[in-house]
Amino acid sequence: MDELEQLRAPLLGYCYRLLGSVHDAEDAVQETLLKAVNALSQFDPDRGRLSTWVHRIATNVCLDKLRSAKRRALVPTVPHPDPTQVVGESVSRESWIEPMPTSRVELVGDPVDRVIARESVRLAFLAALQHLPPRQRAVLLLRDVLGYSAKETAIVLDITVPATTSALQRARATLSSLPAAEALPQPDDLPTRRLLDRYVAAFEAHDYDALVSVLHEDAASAMPPFSWLVCGRANIAALMAASDACAGARLVPCSLNGAPGFGQYRPDGGGRLVPFALVAVEVQKGLISTVVTFLESAHRFAEFGLPPVLDGPASPSTDE
Repeated sequence: MDELEQLRAPLLGYCYRLLGSVHDAEDAVQETLLKAVNALSQFDPDRGRLSTWVHRIATNVCLDKLRSAKRRALVPTVPHPDPTQVVGESVSRESWIEPMPTSRVELVGDPVDRVIARESVRLAFLAALQHLPPRQRAVLLLRDVLGYSAKETAIVLDITVPATTSALQRARATLSSLPAAEALPQPDDLPTRRLLDRYVAAFEAHDYDALVSVLHEDAASAMPPFSWLVCGRANIAALMAASDACAGARLVPCSLNGAPGFGQYRPDGGGRLVPFALVAVEVQKGLISTVVTFLESAHRFAEFGLPPVLDGPASPSTDE
């Protein structure tokens, strides 16, 4: 039982990468462990590791869930025609990739393992995985993220080793055909910290010129669960200038999906700042390329180590 419980964290990371949903991943892990406990007498240590046997159960649970699931996305595919209006149809949470605290999905081990774990849980990578058929997705994660051998992966998926190799090749080819993203900057990288500090200062002060200076020319901004997407740093700045929805807001850093993120707080009218949304940013070529504001996520702040409330006035707005 203790050995099974020790697999809970690795299983959560694996199921989350497969499913793209925190809630579904937690359900899958719980179902996996229950099935493993009930079938423990069937485990034969002479035929393989316990972790391989349990990951086989988890894979089957996740593949069952994916049979009826829609492809999740990080941002909509079609920009909204009017970037100055935060509007759009609200869609179900099953349509979006959900953010996860980095600490819950990090692999333990040497620095190389930790880098792979961060890369493989970044939101852009999870969005790319959605383009793979579920079985190819599982093969890629088992081989390239968890480091399983072709033989172990074949056992997990109940297929032949040649079939495993073929599926891995097809998965890699599909991912390589998608828009490439440069290596993930680390939160403690000095240029990245400085860039994010500039972004926070510009956001909190409603300094549109400063905001433009830290965004890629073709940067994108989205707000799940709304099917709303604004492309281009000028349009993003125009949206900010046209709205006072973020007046008095403050951003508090956190680690989200292996990358820098923020908890966004807004005034509650009583002299406090309360949770509003989780914000994920992607950095490419020294500038911010994507900003995703996860609305309806205020109840999850504690998971990310964010305080429940902030005291004191927010940073002053330039509009005041």
